[in-house]
Amino acid sequence: MKPLKILFVSSELAPLVVTGGLADVAAALPRALTALGHDVRIALPGYDLIPPEHRGEQFCMCVADLGGKTAHGAMRASVAPGTDIPLYLIEHEEYFGRKSPYGVGAYEYEDNAERFCFFSLAVLHGVAQLGWRPDVVHCHDWHTATIPAFIKTRLAHTAAWRHMPTLFTIHNLAYQGRYKARFMAQTGLSWDLFNPQCLEFHGDLNLMKGAIAFSSKINTVSPRYAREIQTPEYGEGLDGFLRTRRTSLSGILNGVDYTVWSPEKDPHIPVCYSRDDLKGKQVCKRALQERLGLPQLDVPLFGMVSRIRWQKGIDLVADALDAVMHQDLQLVVLGTGDPYLENILWQLAGRYPGKMRVLLQFDVGLSHLIEAGSDFFLMPSRFEPCGLSQMYSLAYGTIPIVRKTGGLADSVRPITNGNLSKGRATGIVFEPIEAQAVAQSMLDAIDLYANPDAYGGVQAAGMREDFSWERSSKAYVRLYRQAMRKP
Repeated sequence: MKPLKILFVSSELAPLVVTGGLADVAAALPRALTALGHDVRIALPGYDLIPPEHRGEQFCMCVADLGGKTAHGAMRASVAPGTDIPLYLIEHEEYFGRKSPYGVGAYEYEDNAERFCFFSLAVLHGVAQLGWRPDVVHCHDWHTATIPAFIKTRLAHTAAWRHMPTLFTIHNLAYQGRYKARFMAQTGLSWDLFNPQCLEFHGDLNLMKGAIAFSSKINTVSPRYAREIQTPEYGEGLDGFLRTRRTSLSGILNGVDYTVWSPEKDPHIPVCYSRDDLKGKQVCKRALQERLGLPQLDVPLFGMVSRIRWQKGIDLVADALDAVMHQDLQLVVLGTGDPYLENILWQLAGRYPGKMRVLLQFDVGLSHLIEAGSDFFLMPSRFEPCGLSQMYSLAYGTIPIVRKTGGLADSVRPITNGNLSKGRATGIVFEPIEAQAVAQSMLDAIDLYANPDAYGGVQAAGMREDFSWERSSKAYVRLYRQAMRKP
C-alpha cells in the first residue's frame, strides 16, 4: 500500500519541550513511522523556551479568527532534533513567549483555552499554505482537540481540509481542557456546538469532548485504558459519551525509544551493561548511592521517578513507609509536582536520613541513573493510561512494582507460580489502592531480592521484552487507514 502523509500535532516534543510522556511519544512515533516509509510532519507551538538553533526559518503568516478577535502569528519551518522530519513551529509572542508551556507551578495560565485554540487554527492555516496535503491529521490530547471540530465544521468546505480524516489520541483523560462556558467565545467555534452532543459538559466547555465527538477515530495509549475509560471509575465523567463512540475507540500501547533508553548505550550511566553481562548494573548502583550520599550497602534499592501527583500514588507510598523502613533497604524519589505531597516526601526523607533521598527537581541524567542503579522501580499509580518508566525499567533489569491498571497491567506480567515456571514473570503487580498493598509489595520485593535465582529469572525475563515503536507504529498505520476509509 502507498506510504501515507501524516500531520502530527502536539503541544510537546522531546527534547525541546517536555513535561511528561507525551513529549517522548511525539518524538519517537514520527521517527518510527518515517522508518516505515511514511511522510510525517510535526506541528508544535513555537514556545520561546525552544533554543534558537531549533527554530528554523519563518515560512508564512498565520491568522486565526477566535470569535470576535483575530490573532496573527507565524509558522516557522525547522526539523525535529536529530532527524530530517519537518517541524512547523507556530509563533505568537503573547501566547507562547512564556517561561513554561501550560502555567506556573500548580496553576495553569488563565487563557490556555484561547492559546491552544489559536495554535490549532494557526496550524491548519499554515499547513494549508505548504502545497502539501496530509492523508490524515493525528491530534494529541486536549491542546489540539479543536482541530477535528474545525475540520468538520468551519473548514469542512475548504480545499485543504475537506473530508480530512482525523485521529485523536487521549494520553490522559484526567486533563480535558475544561473551562467555564464563557470561554466558548474564545475558541473560534460556533456557539451552536455548545450542546451535550459536542462541547458542553455540565454547563462548562470541554475541548476534549469536542474531539471525541468529531474525530474519525479515537485511541488511547494502552488497550486496557481504552476499556477502563468507558467505566465510571476511570471515565472522568466522559465514560457514557465515550461509550457512544466505542466502535471508533481503541488502544495502542506506547513504545520505547531504545536509542534513548538502553543500558547497552546510555551516555548518562557510568558503565553500560546488557542482559548477558550485568556487572555494570552493580557499578551503576554504587554510583547512584555515592552521588546521593547513601551508604554503599548490598540492600534492595527502590527507585521512583515521577510527577509528584495524587494520580501517581505518591501518598500511598508515603503512608506505606513506616511499615517497611525498618527493613534493610534504600529509597530514591525524583520528581516535582504538588507542593503538599512534595513536603510530605521531604519530611519522610528527613525521618529516614540513612535510607531515603528525595530530589524535587527535573533531571534527565539522574532519571537514567536511577533506572540503571535501582533494583526495583515503584509505580503505584491510581490510574495510568500507559506509563513508560515501567518499560524503561524492564530494559534496564530493574524490576517494576506496579498497580494493576492501564498500561502498567498491559506491560508487566505478574509474579505467579505459572509465570515463574515459564520464565514469563517480569514484575510485582498489586491491585488494591491501599498503602498496605504498596507496603506488602515492597516486602515481597525484599524477599525476592534475597533469592538471587528467582530475582535473576524475573530480571532476565524483563530484559527480554520488546516494546519497540516498530510494533506500535504499524498498529497506528492500520488505524490511520481505517480513519481514511470513514473520515
